[in-house]
Amino acid sequence: MSFALTRRIALATAGLAALTAAAQARIERIEITKIEPAFEGRSFGATGAYEKLTGKAYGALDPRFGGDAMIQDIELAPHNARGLVEYVTDIEILRPKDRAKGNGVLLVEVVNRGNKLALRNFNAGMPNDGADWNAVKSPGDGFLMDEGYTVIWFGWQADLVAGANRVRLAAPVAKNPDGSPVVGVLRSEIVVQQPAKSLPLSAGWFTGQTHHAYATALADNKAAFPDGFRATLTVRAKENAPRVEIPSSEWSFSDCRDNQPVAPSETRICHPAGFQPGKLYELIYRAKDPIVLGVGFAALRDVGIFFARQPADDAGNANPVWREGQTAIVAGTSQSGRFIRSYLHLGFNRDAQGRMAYAGAMPHIGGGLMPMNVRFGHPGRAWGDQIDHLYQAYDFPFHYAPLHDPVTGRTQGILDRCSATGTCPKLFHVATALEVFEGRQSLGLTDPLGARDVADPDSVRTYILASTQHSAANLPLPTAPPFGNCVQQSNPNPHLWAMRALLTELKDWVVTNKAPPPSIAPKIADGTLVAPNQVRVPAIPANAYGNVPRPALRYIANHNPLQAFDFGPQMRAGDSTGVITIEPPRQGTQSYGVLVMQADSDGMDLGGVRSIYQRVPIASMLSWNVGRKDRFEDGFCLFQGAYIPFAKSKSEREQTGDPRLSVEERYPTKDAYVAAMRAATAELVRERTLLPADAAFLVKQAEDEGIRLAP
Repeated sequence: MSFALTRRIALATAGLAALTAAAQARIERIEITKIEPAFEGRSFGATGAYEKLTGKAYGALDPRFGGDAMIQDIELAPHNARGLVEYVTDIEILRPKDRAKGNGVLLVEVVNRGNKLALRNFNAGMPNDGADWNAVKSPGDGFLMDEGYTVIWFGWQADLVAGANRVRLAAPVAKNPDGSPVVGVLRSEIVVQQPAKSLPLSAGWFTGQTHHAYATALADNKAAFPDGFRATLTVRAKENAPRVEIPSSEWSFSDCRDNQPVAPSETRICHPAGFQPGKLYELIYRAKDPIVLGVGFAALRDVGIFFARQPADDAGNANPVWREGQTAIVAGTSQSGRFIRSYLHLGFNRDAQGRMAYAGAMPHIGGGLMPMNVRFGHPGRAWGDQIDHLYQAYDFPFHYAPLHDPVTGRTQGILDRCSATGTCPKLFHVATALEVFEGRQSLGLTDPLGARDVADPDSVRTYILASTQHSAANLPLPTAPPFGNCVQQSNPNPHLWAMRALLTELKDWVVTNKAPPPSIAPKIADGTLVAPNQVRVPAIPANAYGNVPRPALRYIANHNPLQAFDFGPQMRAGDSTGVITIEPPRQGTQSYGVLVMQADSDGMDLGGVRSIYQRVPIASMLSWNVGRKDRFEDGFCLFQGAYIPFAKSKSEREQTGDPRLSVEERYPTKDAYVAAMRAATAELVRERTLLPADAAFLVKQAEDEGIRLAP
């Protein structure tokens, strides 16, 4: 019997099996190995002190339950004596020491490649140190703790390697029924930031040294499989440049790191001439032993159900955050936001008893989907116009509402499954304007061809943070080129203030049913969402404001086009699920209608949530930037916007020919600047995208410091 037929039978019988057998998908055991004071015992407002808990949760999935039966390769995973598939997830928790003083909301963060970002996203004053965030060392201003949230981190990504306090998931490996390895085609895009001659097979821009590399099924790269397939390595300068094959004699499956003897390796590649920055290398090979990655979706569901609803595990061990009547909100940034969208799209917010795991959801900078329910999937990849362009981050559907797609002929929405079962959370979709320019975010605002605006479903609000990049640039900015991989300095416009306000609004919507602010996003109807060649960008000349030399701004109508990808007949693109058999994928000829945001006279975005630093600007903060020479020149500089200060004086701007008003023309005195800040923060508070306490902080900062040089 063929694999495809076997899978169709399994899916067809899943519903019946769920009725005739007690589905058992759940967290069965919780193990807390360490409880310690958090943040050296610091007390936070009315909430008091916090504790940090570390441990593991042991889950089991029932393939007879329809929700779990759709996990790719679950039927090929090892089953225990009860017919269940087991997994183990790391757990880290921040809880109020006195749980009665918490706010009754569990904030479950979907970590990003194992890394914890919640404290950075919501607490002001956090150090620019990922190791600090992962160690849960510094609380910043303690916003989340002052508000009384219990924060839970769990592992969902099963292809991470250990290290750096990353939170991980242990999931099973699929094997053929006879115990032999499952083998399939895998494409690994290799991009480096520093020259290297030996790398893991998984090495990419985002995956680096931190992701599990699938072993090659044939260690001799010069040999062919019986059907004639052989591994290939190619290189090209840009995504749309021709691939040039690197002869098999010039690379091998081996480890040739410096100062070590060359050794055969099934999981590393050696290219003695060296992998160079600014180039796309593409390894296509046959891999073996796929991890059943889709287990991560079930783990998110089971974590939410257990911690919000179960007083104890099966052995009677107490739920360490149990409190009667509490609720759970799930949040995740970037990769993790896409994970949340796919989790909902595939119907995982409902357990076997019909219970809803999360009452609220906040995918942040996470447009598109997460093609994790795929054999040899790549959850660590992204969606750039140059880097990772051919990965499956953007299968249709794009919008939460059901729409017809004339490209594929399908009619779908991301919330179709949870709508059918009444298990959709109240959802805030928060994205930056960079996602509109570089990340195809407009497809979540319009119909697939970009011809008309589409309203959000009643359970959804969308907030586009205008003139922001994927993650705000760290201060201080570099003072001389090269500016990383970019032509211009990166954009430091923060997400923080809007994120705090929006989390508060989402919490109130979930807990008290207080109506949230309406969606704030660019629109075709009001001219703030336009075709890329219709953007009116000012001619900002080369300058050296602040003694930092910058080139003239060039807008070349960049965007990130999208066609439907064909990965072969065993892929179900409508569910981002299945088995890839064609690499690289075939691309269709009809493009989706990707639009971008219109600009104001300073070059900043119109439409969306306009921050205090747009309303009282000190610079042009752009949501796009381009690559410098030898770094994918003129393509998008991945995830980076641009920052171009205003001249200090009218005479300085006239000397350079800058059309933008200078700082002194905008704010003749410090008092004028403070008054502008006071008026603008009041507007943002009325719009409910800035908290009153944060408005007071920003006004006081202006009073104390005067006109700032950067956000």
